[in-house]
Amino acid sequence: INLLSGLEISDTVKNSRPLAIMVENSPDSRPQSGLIYADIVYEVVDEGGVTRYVVVYSSHEAEIIGPVRSARIYYAEIARGFDPIYTFWGTYPEGYDAIKTMDMDLLDGNSDAYVPYTSSGWRDTSRSNITEHTAFMSTVKLREDASKFEYSLEGGQSPLRFKIDAVDSDRGDTADITINFSHDTYRVDFEYDRANNNYLKSVAGSPHKDYETGRQLAVNNVIVMITDIEGPIDAAGHMVVRTTGTSDTGKAFFFLDGNVIEGTWERATIFDPFKYKDSEGNLMLFNRGSTWVALIQDTSRLEY
Repeated sequence: INLLSGLEISDTVKNSRPLAIMVENSPDSRPQSGLIYADIVYEVVDEGGVTRYVVVYSSHEAEIIGPVRSARIYYAEIARGFDPIYTFWGTYPEGYDAIKTMDMDLLDGNSDAYVPYTSSGWRDTSRSNITEHTAFMSTVKLREDASKFEYSLEGGQSPLRFKIDAVDSDRGDTADITINFSHDTYRVDFEYDRANNNYLKSVAGSPHKDYETGRQLAVNNVIVMITDIEGPIDAAGHMVVRTTGTSDTGKAFFFLDGNVIEGTWERATIFDPFKYKDSEGNLMLFNRGSTWVALIQDTSRLEY
């Protein structure tokens, strides 16, 4: 059983250590490649109201992922809870300094970096003439590079515990979820598909599709975490996002089986996985499959 998806999978990947990869979400980057194969995606606001993804893979390989973008301290802090191989394409000097203190295996597509460089990334200029939107990677090639650095390819941590899907009669009618990160360009909608018991994702009012397959993204669980988000804190527009804390300050909403459950999130340190609990303090049980997690600063940005 895979620790991130709860699914029974082949022996070759069942113990695959999580790969956490930074993928961008600016309009020029859409549609992205490889999100459809992710086990968990964390979406968080970045400079100027743009959102960016921490995309975590374990149970599936993705031959093309991207566009891959740079790291931020709080994205790395989110990733750290998986004990992953954290992969990105550059960051700013203070970001490198902070990330190197997190005791995390790293792969960076920027060859001028101060952390291990992965040569397996490539640029595809056929999709954009803007350099920052042209970087791509592959889970297969990244695992090969990880082996060269003698990183373990097994292990990892997961914030999720799993159950079987609710039967049709127990499925609810919370059909639509809207998350307003900043402005309409980054508005996210999920439409509940009762027959398949999953949520179809849209972005900026249009179905969010995979570049390679043309399929719309669908996930089995949606989590919305309420947390402190501050910024910009400097001239570059960098933000601060709190990803540790107790349940007293970490409200959360869990969408699965067509229902919404209000609860909390907590995490003592960045080295721990998140804990998701219902209103009675019990650990949440999620449906097996893929999960999308959104971090926002207040409940007014969530509609359902």
